[in-house]
Amino acid sequence: MKWGVVRFPGSLDDGDALYALRNVLGQDAAMLWHKDETLGGADCVVLPGGFSYGDYLRCGAIARFSPIMKSVTRFAAEGGLVIGICNGFQILCEAHLLPGALMRNRSLSFICDFINARVENAQTPFTRTARAGEVLRLPIKHGEGCFVAPVEELAQVEERGQVVLRYVDDAGIESDAANPNGSMRSIAGVANDRFNVFGLMPHPEHAVEKMVGGEGGLKIFQSIIEAAR
Repeated sequence: MKWGVVRFPGSLDDGDALYALRNVLGQDAAMLWHKDETLGGADCVVLPGGFSYGDYLRCGAIARFSPIMKSVTRFAAEGGLVIGICNGFQILCEAHLLPGALMRNRSLSFICDFINARVENAQTPFTRTARAGEVLRLPIKHGEGCFVAPVEELAQVEERGQVVLRYVDDAGIESDAANPNGSMRSIAGVANDRFNVFGLMPHPEHAVEKMVGGEGGLKIFQSIIEAAR
């Protein structure tokens, strides 16, 4: 399987994503520059975490207009797999490839911690190696991770099963205390209505090795590999 990891000015988790794919998962992965106009034949595109364009205006607002995003949008429309992690999630929302938006954490402060994310839908290309209700321990590091959406849109997202991950406590139970950023309905990750585009605030690329951050993120990448087969 071939992967493309997009590097924007200000990206900082692009190298980590590339390492996880190449060194841990043995995948064919290449870096794509934000000014590229093609995706290099990638089967899955990764929009990584970081601070694209310094988060000027708002997170992802400028990156959404990078030349490569035209190709990403076209690729997604054709059914190609796209995953946006943290800042990548913000970019996908700004590009209207995913519902909702990401706002400042309710604490108005940057959060760097480990969280528990419960798999709400295990029938997606991004979660098929997990089981519904399984809890993944993943790291987060963001200042604008509060997921919001209009009430009507949120109801549709829930009804269609587009909520893929939800913040929960150690027992797998949703609670306000387990919601690190104030996201509506404790949403940690959502997919589009075709389930080929997925955005999440937790960082699976930082959780692929047992001794460094755990292995909770492997399920996400392994699911994509299996889906591509």
